[in-house]
Amino acid sequence: MDHLREEPRLPAPRGPLSAAVEEYLRGTGPLPTPGQAAAAPVYGDDLQLALYLCYELHYRGFAGVAPDLEWDPELLRTRAVLEDRFLAALRADAPRHDGVDDALAEILVEPVDGTGVSHFLRDKGELWHVREYAAQRSLYHLKEADPHAWVLPRLRGRAKAAMAAVEFDEYGGGRPDRVHARLFADLMTDLGLDTTYGRYLDAACAELLVTVNLMSLFGLHRSLRGALVGHFAAVEITSSPGSRRLAEAMRRTGAGPAAEHFYDEHVEADAVHEQVVRHDVIGGLLEDEPHLAPDIAFGVDATVFAEDRLGDRLLSDWHAGRSSLRTPLAREFTHVS
Repeated sequence: MDHLREEPRLPAPRGPLSAAVEEYLRGTGPLPTPGQAAAAPVYGDDLQLALYLCYELHYRGFAGVAPDLEWDPELLRTRAVLEDRFLAALRADAPRHDGVDDALAEILVEPVDGTGVSHFLRDKGELWHVREYAAQRSLYHLKEADPHAWVLPRLRGRAKAAMAAVEFDEYGGGRPDRVHARLFADLMTDLGLDTTYGRYLDAACAELLVTVNLMSLFGLHRSLRGALVGHFAAVEITSSPGSRRLAEAMRRTGAGPAAEHFYDEHVEADAVHEQVVRHDVIGGLLEDEPHLAPDIAFGVDATVFAEDRLGDRLLSDWHAGRSSLRTPLAREFTHVS
C-alpha cells in the first residue's frame, strides 16, 4: 500500500481549542468559543494544531472526516479568527524589510560561521538527530510543492510561466518516482521511519507546525499571493547551501543512499530554481503588480522568522541531549538491507 495516498488519522488534541475543532470535525461537539481562540498563545501547540486541522482539510483531509467540511461556513469563520491572530503576530514579530532587495539580501549571503540546524547535523549530528529532523520535516516535505501551486491561478505572464516551470520540477517533471514528496518518503524509508502521510503530526513540535501553517496561510489567500511568492523565494534561496550540508550529514551518519539522494537532488535543482524565482517569478510579478513589493518582502521575512524559531527549538533540545519530538523515536536504529 502507498502510504502517501492514505488519509491521516486525527491527532491527539493539545488543548481546549484543538479539542473543540476535532469534536466539530467528528460531529460530536461545537466549535471553540471566541474566548478560547483569544486565550491560546498564538505560537503555542493548541492554536497551531487547531489551525493545522483547519488547513489540512484543503490537502488530504482526515480519515472519518466528511470532505464537505472543507467549505463549512462555521469552520471557516473559526479558521479566520485563528488566522487573523497568526497573521497579526507574524507582522508584529518578523523582521521587517520594506524592499524586496533588502529582504533577499539578508539570505543571499551566508555567514562564514553558520550555527543553524544544517551546520549542526553536518558537523556533529548523530543518526538519531537526523531521524528526528526527518520526522519533523515530513509534515512539510510530504506536501512540499502543494501550497505553492495555489498561487498559479493568481499570477499571469512571465511570473506564472516561471512558477509553473519550477513546480513542474518539484512534481518530478512528469515522473511519479521523481516527485520530491516521493523522494522524501524514500529518505524516510532509509531512516526506518513510517512514510504514512501525517504520521508524525502528534510528535511534531509547535514550532514545526508554525512553518507548515505559514505556507498554508499564504497559499490559501489571494490577498497574500505576494507573501506566498516571498515564502517560495526564501525557501529556494536557502535550500541549495542547506541541502549541501544536509547531504554531507546523511553521508557522515550513514543515513542511506535515498537520504543522500534527496538532498543531493535539492543542491542542484534549487540552485537553478533560485535564479528563476528571483528573476522571473518575483521580477514578473513586480512588473505586473509593483504594489506587492512589501508583501513579497513580508513573505521572506516571515519565513526566516518561522524557520529561525524552529531551528532554535531543535538546537536547544539537541544541545541539552533531549528529543525535539513530543513522542521521541527510539535512538537505536539498524538499517534493514
